[in-house]
Amino acid sequence: MNSRTFPLLSPGYSLVDTHCHLDMADYQADLDEIITSACRFGVTRIITIGIDLASSRKAVALAAQYEGVYASVGIHPHDANQAEGEEVFRQLAELATQPKVVGFGEIGLDYAKQYAPIEAQQLAFARQLELAKELRLPLIIHDREAHADTLRLLREQGPFPAGGVMHCFSGDNELAQQVLDLGFYLSIPGIVTFPKAETLRQVVQAVPLEQLLLETDGPFLAPIPFRGKCNRPEYLLHTAVRVANLKNISLEEVARQTTRNAEKLFSLPLA
Repeated sequence: MNSRTFPLLSPGYSLVDTHCHLDMADYQADLDEIITSACRFGVTRIITIGIDLASSRKAVALAAQYEGVYASVGIHPHDANQAEGEEVFRQLAELATQPKVVGFGEIGLDYAKQYAPIEAQQLAFARQLELAKELRLPLIIHDREAHADTLRLLREQGPFPAGGVMHCFSGDNELAQQVLDLGFYLSIPGIVTFPKAETLRQVVQAVPLEQLLLETDGPFLAPIPFRGKCNRPEYLLHTAVRVANLKNISLEEVARQTTRNAEKLFSLPLA
């Protein structure tokens, strides 16, 4: 990678990748290098996300291994069939008490793929909302083509004093306002750089920077100019640049405020 053509942060600024899947196979051959490279480009902290019990355990282990890595735990809607019986939730609760676990998720609803039946998704989501509230952890919400039911369950189970984030936000300004009304943040992925993502760009322009987070969702959704490749945490800089351009502010201001937002939501040590 040629650093001369890569966006560079000024000294003293950094970014937080609030949603990445460092345990996935795409990263395993050179994970040390990937984390080192991210830090070199200013992405100094990464939250690696649990999507089932196995990946939640791996997330906790990675957070223990790497200084700048933090973890979340949870069961993704694709794996909702795993969330049967209290033993699963007991294990999640135990994992959630481990050092450097800063969020509960990725949990929610996905009606686009429906790898698990809708009823099973809703039951798993509701139970995990309850558990996250008991544990006083912020929520990391997955919502794909399930806006109405996602909002309904959040309203029914809320309020959530620890707050939360709508990960990889995919709605319009109306949905964005409803999420903000819950006291949640919106997380902006590399999709904001895609040519057809005009609705998301309108959301970024409308929503205050104080309510935005940034994420890669790596290894998925690499921004332009890396679209279609494995998404690395340092590519978050391209997303940050696009947000800065849309808001007509500096890259450093985006880094400063979104880092502050991540620190506040996830109780991260101040940079």
